[in-house]
Parts: sequence; structure tokens; C-alpha cells
Amino acid sequence: MTRFDRYYLYQLIVLFGFFSLVLVSVYWVNRAVILFDEILSDGQSAGAFFTLTLFTLPNVVRMVLPISAFAATVYVTNRITTESELVIAQAVGISFWRLARPVVAFGLIASLLMALLVHVLVPVSRTELADRTAEIEADIAARLLTEGRFLHPVTGITFYIRSIDRDGELRDVYLSDARSERSRTDYLAARAYLVQEATGPKLVMVDGTAQTYGREDGRLAITSFGSLTYDVGALMEAAGRGRRDVREYDTATLFNPDESALAETRSDRARFLYEGHLRIAQPFNPLIVSLMGFAALMLGGFSRFGIWPQIALAVVLIILLQAIENGAAEMARRDTALWPLVYLPSVLGLLTTTAMLWIAGRPAAFRRIRRAEAAP
Repeated sequence: MTRFDRYYLYQLIVLFGFFSLVLVSVYWVNRAVILFDEILSDGQSAGAFFTLTLFTLPNVVRMVLPISAFAATVYVTNRITTESELVIAQAVGISFWRLARPVVAFGLIASLLMALLVHVLVPVSRTELADRTAEIEADIAARLLTEGRFLHPVTGITFYIRSIDRDGELRDVYLSDARSERSRTDYLAARAYLVQEATGPKLVMVDGTAQTYGREDGRLAITSFGSLTYDVGALMEAAGRGRRDVREYDTATLFNPDESALAETRSDRARFLYEGHLRIAQPFNPLIVSLMGFAALMLGGFSRFGIWPQIALAVVLIILLQAIENGAAEMARRDTALWPLVYLPSVLGLLTTTAMLWIAGRPAAFRRIRRAEAAP
């Protein structure tokens, strides 16, 4: 590469790293705040919080990589244009196609990082995140030991403890089990203990009542007890992991799913095939948006007032491509024969970039056309 190419590429990589760091920090902190409230409110440790936030990082990086690549390309190209560096390069006879070479090199580097993420890191992190989340949700013992709050460890279950003594005794316990469609039972106990047994944790309630309300006949039955054992282990099974996400599988399985994968995800082959082709197409997004930003900024020529109209044009084009991608995704998910639609946004992006560079390289011809149209 020439010295100008190395200079241009270096600037792109430096700004790409800066924008990626900023955007990842913003997305990650926003996600971490939500996880922090959910996990600590369930009685989990700070270690569980940091583990889960770490597993969300690869997917966050995947989302911000194309944005960072586009922002870096637009920022660097705008700067070297306003500082006349690009004008000098054009004055010595370098064409727009030749100027795009460092942008292509930069886009390929970003695309390689994207490919590593979508094919390896993101599927693994999704699986680990889902497994760890299921373990935390199943850890009923830690979730129940929270004072002064009404907890809902499982749908249909409400649990409350007024206080917990130093010896582990639970004071003034309320447990409501409304999972049955025919009845609802509320347990009130002055004291309770959480006991670990071989078959799972058990809640032993002492000196209380069980109030059962029949939903069909509207009758209320009240039973007093000296001690009563409630199987908390059953709640752990109910709170376990549900169906598996298609995006957790490796790329080879997405293109050829077996019956067990279809059963675990409760999805069809069209969804698997769509996700597989999406992993092939996604790594090209940083390259396409970088070239699109560069090509848009080449339109209109040099101006001391900046090139904001060209930047706005690039943003609008990317939004349109995203809208096309969303529409194509809906169709590709429903029909296995429509998988080529996954690559439609990438093809349109490359064609648009080529057209803009072709127009930018022929400004005189278009000025003559406009003058001819304006002439009487």
C-alpha cells in the first residue's frame, strides 16, 4: 500500500476502535443496569451479575460493529476532505475507485471481526447466557430469602417474608399458590425454615393456616397446622430453561438441523435456514456500510461548509437497506425457498455504492446535462 493508503487506513482503524468502545460502553451499561436490578433483587451475588453481563458482550459488539465502521469512515473521510488532503490526492490523478482501496481494506478487517463474532462467539455466549439464566431462575432458595418484598419466583407463586433471624428462621411467611385453574391456596405461618434435602429444598412452615379458595364453587376452606412441608424443588423444575433459541446453534447445524434441534426450539427448517444464511450475509455489513459512507461523501465535490447533505444521504440509504432487510427476513423465515432474499440488502448496497462512485467520477458529464436541461 502507498503511504496515503496506510495513513487513511490507520485513521480509519483508530476511529473505528474509538467509536466501538464508546458504543459498546453505552449499550453494555444500559444492559448491565437492567440485569443488575433483576439479579440482585432475586438475591443473587455480584459474581452472577458480572458473569451474565460478560456473556452479553459479544452480541453487543456484533450490533455496534457496522455502526462503528460507518461512523469511522464518514468521520475520517469528512476530515481529510475539509482539510484538503483528499482534494490533493485527487489533484495528482488518483481516482475515486483508487481512493476506495483503503476503505475496502478497512471494511474487510471489520468484516473478519464480524465473522468471528457471528459464527463463534455470539452462539457460544448465547448458550452460556441462557444456561446461566436458567440456573439462576431455578435457584429458588436464593430467590426466596429476601426480606420485606413480595416475590414471584414462578408464574402463579407469590412469596413474602417479613424478616429473617440470624439462625435462619423465617418470620411471618406468606405463600400463595395460584397455579391451579380450579383453586388457590394461601399459606400463612408465624415461622418457617428452608431445609435442604436429597430430593431438593423444602419449606417447613410452623404454626399457620392454609386457606384454599375454590374458583368453581366459591367456597373457602381453612386448615390450621402445627407444621407443614412445601416442596420448593417442584418450583425449581417449573422455573427451569424453556425451549432453546435457534441462534444458539452452530452454523453447520443451522443449514442441516436434525429432529432433536427442531424439537428443542419448536421451530421449522425455514427459520434454521434463514439464520444460517444470515450468518453468511452479516459479516459483509461493515464492508458495505463503510463503502456506502465513503461513496456518498464523494458526491458533490469539495465545500468549506462541509458535506452534511452527503452524510444525510448515506444515513437514509442505510435506513432503507435495513427496512428491506427486515421485510426480506419476514418472508425468508416462512419459506425455505426464499433464502436468497437474505442476501438482497447486501447486493443492493454494493450496487448503490458502485453507482455513487460512478456518478462521483463523472461530475462534468452531469453538469453538462443539467446545463442542457436548463437552457431554453
